Amino acid sequence: MTARIPATLIAGDGIGPEIMAATLTVLEALQAPFDWDAQVAGLGGVNTAGDPLPQATLDSIRKTRLALKGPLETPSGGGYRSSNVRLREAFKLYANMRPAKTLIPGGRFDKIDLMVFRENVEGLYMGYEHYIPIDDDPHAVAIATGVNTRQGARHILDYAFQTAISMGRKKVTVVHKANIMKALTGIFLETAYQLHKEKYAGQIGLDDVIVDACCMKLVINPWQFDTLVTTNLFGDILSDLAAGLVGGLGMAPGANIGQDAAIFEAVHGSAPDIAGKGIANPIALMLAGGLMLDHVRLHDKAQRLRQAISETLNADGVRTGDLGGKASTKDFTDAVVARIRHS
Repeated sequence: MTARIPATLIAGDGIGPEIMAATLTVLEALQAPFDWDAQVAGLGGVNTAGDPLPQATLDSIRKTRLALKGPLETPSGGGYRSSNVRLREAFKLYANMRPAKTLIPGGRFDKIDLMVFRENVEGLYMGYEHYIPIDDDPHAVAIATGVNTRQGARHILDYAFQTAISMGRKKVTVVHKANIMKALTGIFLETAYQLHKEKYAGQIGLDDVIVDACCMKLVINPWQFDTLVTTNLFGDILSDLAAGLVGGLGMAPGANIGQDAAIFEAVHGSAPDIAGKGIANPIALMLAGGLMLDHVRLHDKAQRLRQAISETLNADGVRTGDLGGKASTKDFTDAVVARIRHS
């Protein structure tokens, strides 16, 4: 009998509870051995505990060291700071992994199989910002500070090299802007070549590309890339671009891996405009559940899940509205469960 695995469950905001219910149904059909501890964050945390990241949620993840998370609402401009960013900081989740793989053949881009690794706790993205007032304008000057460290770069680069090699991938491409941001992204590029020479030469190839050229190349010929690794802000942008190649954020799972925990998530937003309508696409969160199964070394269950999703989409033709179909969230979930039971 498989040992039970404690894990924290954060359903999220907007469509979060609907797609989480769908994902839990599918994981149950797989007999995934997770013992869930349900907690709240984001807008749900504010409404129930007065905090977008309540202490009880932090304590739960600290105890289980494993979490599955739906989308969390973060206000633009004012309001509270992103719970996602706070979680990455709290648990030192230095590596973000986003696979982008074609699920429905025949689209504008076909046979895409990309991995994007993003440094997750440093760089410009962390929001170390302030204003300088001048005369009667309190926001006259805005300043942001980006900090990249050699050790931080080594953490994500080690993880990217090791994971890519374990998956049988052939080449890692470092994406940077070291021609202009010579120190901030130069340290990342320099560390990549040093680390590759020290530990990984002969096991996997390495090259690099400037971030703006990478964006152009991804939309002209994405098949030239295998595995991308980059700094925080560039990774945020490139991973969404890669998701667009395979049908959008509704197909995009993410894994946040660190020293103290691993958190798996759907990377799309909370979509409050369609919340409660039963039409949300649950694939991203289901695939995040697959990454979580891989993380706890239940690779057979993870593969069965991905296969069931593929067969539901392509053999059965069951698709939600964003993919051109008419299936509800429940219709799609039921079809995936049926496929799992026959696998």
